[in-house]
Amino acid sequence: MRDACGDAGAVADGVVVGEAVERSPQRARVAALVLAAGEGSRFKGGPKLLAPFRCRPLLAWAVASPLDAGLPVVIVRGAVDLTDALADFGAAVTVVDNVHWVEGQATSLGAGITWCDAAGFDAVVVGLGDQPLVPSSAWRAVADADLAPIVSASFRGRKRPPVRLDRRAWPLLCGTGDEGARELMRRRPDLVAAVACEGDPIDIDTVEDLEAQERREDAGSPGSHGSELRNEVGGWS
Repeated sequence: MRDACGDAGAVADGVVVGEAVERSPQRARVAALVLAAGEGSRFKGGPKLLAPFRCRPLLAWAVASPLDAGLPVVIVRGAVDLTDALADFGAAVTVVDNVHWVEGQATSLGAGITWCDAAGFDAVVVGLGDQPLVPSSAWRAVADADLAPIVSASFRGRKRPPVRLDRRAWPLLCGTGDEGARELMRRRPDLVAAVACEGDPIDIDTVEDLEAQERREDAGSPGSHGSELRNEVGGWS
């Protein structure tokens, strides 16, 4: 896959922890792709995706939701050994290593799509390993929304992951940088549709973010309105 941005991502050395691709023919064409390869440098409390959040590792929430939605789940890892965070899922998930993770999120997206392409999928629904509050209903809604080459979840009118990329979009993805699909969405808005979803798309960047969400749970609030501003600045809206 190649466009003006360059390669869509080097083929990572794949380490298959489990095969989650034997689903019904209708659903097996779309896989959930959870990007979890970054080091989380802004998180100063140890490996971010292993940090406890509501009694389980942070990453476990981002993996459980697409599984609950009935999707085959592929996880791209890189900087951190995720074995402990994925222990409860066993053979229900597939893990692919991105040895080029330091070069940015685009390489993780490319590695995951390369694996899904070889496995025969026609589309991927891309989410982030540090988004614990996106429910299974959002993953399912985006997976089913065959509306355009790119379909983003829309939370309160703002486009945020998960994002569905069908095979038509894969050759257009930029293979470098730390934006993943965002660059393509800005460059080709004509290819983008959106589907309204429930849930909170906040991504956990810092220990303070994690603690804030824990406090909101204690107070009975499911999410953070403060995340809307950061999401808008982050370029997804």
